[in-house]
Amino acid sequence: MASITPTKQLVRVRVTVVGRRKFPCLRTLLLFFTLFFLCLQLHVSNLTGGGESTSPDPANDSALILSMVPQVLHKYLTSKPRNSSHTFNGTAANQTDTKTLSNEEILRQIEKYNQAQTVHNEDIFGPVQNDTIIIVIQVHTRIVYLRHLIVSLAQARDIESTLLVFSHDVFIPECNELVQSVDFARTLQIFYPYSIQTHPNTFPGQSENDCPRDINYQQAQLIRCTNADYPDLYGHYREAKFTQTKHHWWWKANRVFDQLEVTRNHSGMVLFLEEDHYVAEDFIYVLRQMQSACNAACPQCNILSLGTYLKTFNYYGDSKKKEAMKALKHHQGVGAAAVPPSWAYHVLPSLYQHYHKAEVTPWVSSKHNMGMALNRTVWSELRRCAQHFCTYDDYNWDWSLQQVSQQCLKVKLTAMVMRGPRVFHIGECGVHHKKANCESTAVISKVQKVLANAGRHLYPSHLTLTYTTVTKKNKLRKGNGGWGDIRDHQLCMNMTLPTTASSSSQSLSAANHHQFSSSSSSLSSSQSLSAATYHRQQNTAFINS
Repeated sequence: MASITPTKQLVRVRVTVVGRRKFPCLRTLLLFFTLFFLCLQLHVSNLTGGGESTSPDPANDSALILSMVPQVLHKYLTSKPRNSSHTFNGTAANQTDTKTLSNEEILRQIEKYNQAQTVHNEDIFGPVQNDTIIIVIQVHTRIVYLRHLIVSLAQARDIESTLLVFSHDVFIPECNELVQSVDFARTLQIFYPYSIQTHPNTFPGQSENDCPRDINYQQAQLIRCTNADYPDLYGHYREAKFTQTKHHWWWKANRVFDQLEVTRNHSGMVLFLEEDHYVAEDFIYVLRQMQSACNAACPQCNILSLGTYLKTFNYYGDSKKKEAMKALKHHQGVGAAAVPPSWAYHVLPSLYQHYHKAEVTPWVSSKHNMGMALNRTVWSELRRCAQHFCTYDDYNWDWSLQQVSQQCLKVKLTAMVMRGPRVFHIGECGVHHKKANCESTAVISKVQKVLANAGRHLYPSHLTLTYTTVTKKNKLRKGNGGWGDIRDHQLCMNMTLPTTASSSSQSLSAANHHQFSSSSSSLSSSQSLSAATYHRQQNTAFINS
C-alpha cells in the first residue's frame, strides 16, 4: 500500500504539469474568469446593498429610506397621531379606529363614496380625458406599503396627467386620509361593497353555518352545512379570506371600465397596481413607449407588463434567495433548481442594460400579473368570458385569467414585458406568505438602491423588442381550488354588467340559470335604472337572500 500512494500523487502532478505546458491559454482564461466573477459579485453587492445584515435595525432602515425621499414627500410617510399613537411609516396604522365605527356607518360611508364618484384635484390638473392613463390600485390594509407606493408615484414623471383610482376592500379612516392627502395627481376612491369587513358573519364573509374548510364531503352532508354540496376540486370548502381578492379584482375592473361616469368614454390604457408595489420614476414614459411599440410592431400584443416576479426577486437575490425560491415554486410549480443564480441576470442593469428591452411572449399569470395594463377593447373580450372566470375553481384572479386566455378568448393573451422592470413588489407578506414581521422596510430600501444605481438607464430613447418562440402548446393547468362554492360563482357573475338581458342569461351555466333568471327579466323591466344601480341592487338582494 505504501508504494501505491506515491504513484497516485506522481500521476496527479504529471497531469497537472502536462496541463500547464499543453494548455497555457486555458490557465489564463480560468484566471480571467475568476477575476471577472469576483468583480461581478462585488457589483451585485453594491446594487443590492451588500449581503444579509447580521443585525438588522429597523430604525436604520427607516432613516436610510427617508434620506432617499425628497423632503416635500415625507408627509406621506408619517402617520398622524391617532389615539395617542404616532409612528413613522405608519407601522401602527393597520389597526385604526374602525372599531369605533358601526358596521352600518361603514356601509353608509361606502355607499356615499361609491355614489359620489368624486374626482379630486381636477381643479388643479384639469378634467380626465379619454386617453388619460388610469392607474387602479387595489388596497387592503397594508398602509405601510401604500405610503411608499404613493411616494414612488409622486416622483414619477407626468404623474399629474394620470387618474389614480384607489379601490379599497376595507374602510380605514387613516387610509382614507392618506389617499385624500395626495396632491400630485387626480384621485378617485371606490370601495368594494361586498367585503368581509361589512359582511363578517354572512356571505360573502364566513357564515355561521358554512362548512369548515377541512370537513369531508360525507360529514358535510350529515351536518347539512350551507355549502355542503360545493367543495372545491381538492375536497375543501371555501374560506372567505381567500375568495375576497378575486371578487375584488373582478369588481374593480367592471367598476372602472363599465360603471364610472369619468371613464364612460375612456379609450386609453388602464394600469393595475396593488398597495405593495413600487414604481420607477419613468414607468409612465415607458408605458407610453410600449403603447407606441404595440401600434408599430406588435398588433398581437394585448397586455403590457411593467414588472415580473422572476426579475423582481432576482433584484433581491442575496438575503431573499430562499424566499424567492419558495414563492416561485408555489406560483409556478418548479423546483428550486430551476431558479437561476441571483447574480446571473437582470440584477446588473449597468452590465446587461435590459432597461430598453421588451419581450413579446404568451401571457403567463405567475410572471406577468404585476404592473399589468390593458385597454377597453381587451377588457370587452375578457368580460365576454365572465363565465369562465367566475366558475373556474381557483381563488386567484390571475390564474383565472390564464384559464380565460386558454379556453375562451379567440385571440390568446400576448404580453409585451419590460426586461428591466418598472414595477417592483415590496410586500413581505401576502395571501400566500406570512412572516414574523410583515411591515419590514428592508425590500423597499433595496429597490431604492437598485433604482438609484440604474438611473442612467431609465428613459430609454427606444425599445428593442425580442419575440419568444413558442415550441410547445401550454397544457391546461389544474386550478388551485378554493372556488367551488356556487355562491361565489353567482356573486362574481352578478358583478359583470350584461350588455343585454338575453346575453346575460345565456352566459350563465345550467346550475346558475334558475338563480339568475329573475335577475335577467328584471333588467328589461328596469330600463330607467342606471347600470350601476341595477348591479348594486341585484347583488344586495342576492347577498340578503
